[in-house]
Amino acid sequence: MPDDALLPLPRLLVEPVVRAALLEDLGRAGDITTDAIVPAGERMEAVIASRQEGVIAGTDAAAIAFALVDPSLSVAIARGDGARVAPGDTVIRLSGPARAVLTAERVALNLLCRLSGVATATASLVEAARPHGKARIVCTRKTTPGLRALEKHAVRAGGGSNHRFGLDDAVLIKDNHVAVAGGIVPAIERARARTGHLVKIEVEVDTLAQLEEALSVGADAVLLDNMSPATLREAVRMVDGRALTEASGRINRNTVGAVAASGVDLISVGWITHSSAIIDLGLDAA
Repeated sequence: MPDDALLPLPRLLVEPVVRAALLEDLGRAGDITTDAIVPAGERMEAVIASRQEGVIAGTDAAAIAFALVDPSLSVAIARGDGARVAPGDTVIRLSGPARAVLTAERVALNLLCRLSGVATATASLVEAARPHGKARIVCTRKTTPGLRALEKHAVRAGGGSNHRFGLDDAVLIKDNHVAVAGGIVPAIERARARTGHLVKIEVEVDTLAQLEEALSVGADAVLLDNMSPATLREAVRMVDGRALTEASGRINRNTVGAVAASGVDLISVGWITHSSAIIDLGLDAA
């Protein structure tokens, strides 16, 4: 579970995502099922509850979905982002116009289930790595288009940390960049010549020989890609604190402990955002 430093995302960032999802769902004529069946003045109380164990994320997005459909709807968050839940635990309580509850239900649940799945997957890796070293679990840019900020927030809710948010906030020299540039050294030198003094430069390396090249020209961080735990230990020894070390490549709950034990600073995992399972949450009339 994350510490008290977990801050909510600004509404200005979340609302456009939620609004787009509602527009997609409401289409040209709105919720024709609910509008036909539920009287306009009907009110209801409901809860969103967990049907399995997990870590919650996305409560603000869910609350915004209900508020955008009807601002008079009362939305009370019982378990905030980062909270652990068990089957039956109430996450959100709702009270107000029944049409609003039923119309916003699916968008709210889609976001809440998806983001809670990301948080839960992250937490599983954080817990598995913790006894073995100092490494932080970090996400990648392998996110759902349009949901990056929300999914990266969910990673933080699960106790992980964020890698770069996009192509514009850090230099990450990958193998194809190296191939085009003609080598690691010229790639780093070109990047340093064209970027500001506050921009960090990380380079992906596949071998210890490439690592030596990256260190020779002062890379700020090295991405140690698809290395065995033994090779990672040797890489950490070679770096000796001169750069941040990041392990990457098909790391899961079964292997993350051995990777963390190598002494790396970071472990980056793409699947926590691109293919984690949702957490089953449901809305029921109270």
